[in-house]
Amino acid sequence: QVQFVESGGGLVQPGGSLRLSCAANGNIFSFYAMGWYRQAPGKQRELVAHITSGGRINSADSVKGRFTISRDNAKNTVYLQMDSLKPEDTAVYYCNFYPPGPRSWGQGTQVTVSS
Repeated sequence: QVQFVESGGGLVQPGGSLRLSCAANGNIFSFYAMGWYRQAPGKQRELVAHITSGGRINSADSVKGRFTISRDNAKNTVYLQMDSLKPEDTAVYYCNFYPPGPRSWGQGTQVTVSS
């Protein structure tokens, strides 16, 4: 069972930046598409961005031009660079396969954008 551990969240002012990291155990990471997801209070979890095993990326319209997903297969790690953060980006951020494995959700990392 692959486990994901997210890190890098925190409190940041509007317009600021954060870089999230997601580490995976196991050796199968590089074969799968990966995604970053988020869940804001009172809302359903949503896909933020995903990246294929070959590095092709796609992002939600709400974060296009501000968030960048990337991966380092040698380190079994996927990243989410978040720039120009807005209060509406406040959420718990998770990584998982894309599409997500229902038993692979980690604890997530909290991102709070507030002045």
